Amino acid sequence: MPEAYFNLPEEIRFCRLCVMSNQRPCSIPEFTHTRERKGARYLQIDDDNVCDACKHNMQKGGVIDWKKREEELWELLEKHRSKDGSHDCICPGSGGKDSAYAAHVLKYKYRMNPLTVTWPPILYTTYGHENFMNWIKVGGFDNISFNQNGKVQRTLTRLSIRNMLHPFQTFILGQKNLAPQIAARWGIPLVFFGENEAEYGNPIADNESSMRSNSYYAMNDPSEIYLAGVSLKELEEQHGLTRGDLAPYLPTDPKLLENSGVQVRYLGYYNKWTPQESYYYAVEHTGFKARPFRTQGTYSKYSGIDDKIDDLHFYTTHIKYGLGRASYDAAMEIRNNHLTREEGVALVKRFDGEFPDRYFDDVMQYLEMSREEFFMLSDEFRSPHLWEKRQGEWKLRKAVYSEDALAD
Repeated sequence: MPEAYFNLPEEIRFCRLCVMSNQRPCSIPEFTHTRERKGARYLQIDDDNVCDACKHNMQKGGVIDWKKREEELWELLEKHRSKDGSHDCICPGSGGKDSAYAAHVLKYKYRMNPLTVTWPPILYTTYGHENFMNWIKVGGFDNISFNQNGKVQRTLTRLSIRNMLHPFQTFILGQKNLAPQIAARWGIPLVFFGENEAEYGNPIADNESSMRSNSYYAMNDPSEIYLAGVSLKELEEQHGLTRGDLAPYLPTDPKLLENSGVQVRYLGYYNKWTPQESYYYAVEHTGFKARPFRTQGTYSKYSGIDDKIDDLHFYTTHIKYGLGRASYDAAMEIRNNHLTREEGVALVKRFDGEFPDRYFDDVMQYLEMSREEFFMLSDEFRSPHLWEKRQGEWKLRKAVYSEDALAD
């Protein structure tokens, strides 16, 4: 049997309800992420050929008492609501559909006073930046944006690609780490992210709490931290980065969080989260606009559109896991009854793995990396159990549209 990289399951299996495979990675703390992905977990598909994400979606549709959960949310917010108009919660985001929805309902439905916190994209798209400005100006929010040291950001992003073929890591690090740090230092008690990542493929038990595990944003042992796939010591000694340079990308000290009493929660635990509905809400209330063209690698226009490097990120997930953006989008929309599985399979076949050439040269120029190096790395990161060369072209050994997959 061909070798499986990255601790991936050797047998490739697909969910019979959506289009996801058991190669989909579960969330891990980004500051422990290395090329080997030791201890990494992947989407669980049980003997009935149904994945955990679909099983959780069934619970969302009939088992969970959403009225009761919203009552729990009101009780939580009443305990922390500001009496003097000061900020009483933080809503991290960049003004995309999900953060626009979350911040708006917290302020205008639940009468909180959220501070929005933004870790800016690596390379803003023009429409992404316009959506961010509309979020603040049309939606009506105070905002803190942390503008990163460009030299450090570029170095870490380039190393993330070379070491892990992971162009999005520096954004993910800031997106998850910045808000808890600001909350702890400013004495703001609550941080609200949108939906739990576990809704899309982590073990189903991860959805049973509104609290975000602090393993995603806190750690007190620097020797266990890796950025761009390498240790802090190596970054300092071999790449000339100081601990001060790296500080914005590092997890928060757990003692600081404990002493401040900050709670990091998922709003999607209390309110049933449907990305397409978030999109419609954001259009109506914050002036959000979809991309003026189809996103390469998928069929949609409104999800993950603020960063030029986002399209490349999903191209690399297709290389490493055999799952591109169309797989992620279609799986979600099948669960929400916006697509049939048959339609989803057809969309994956048509769009998954499409090369994102629209912004590719901009990204390579920013990274100071050649096209040739990127393509060489892409081939290096193709796991043999997923890929084979046929007549000089890379082909997936098994895809959701393959005859053997459809027969599962």
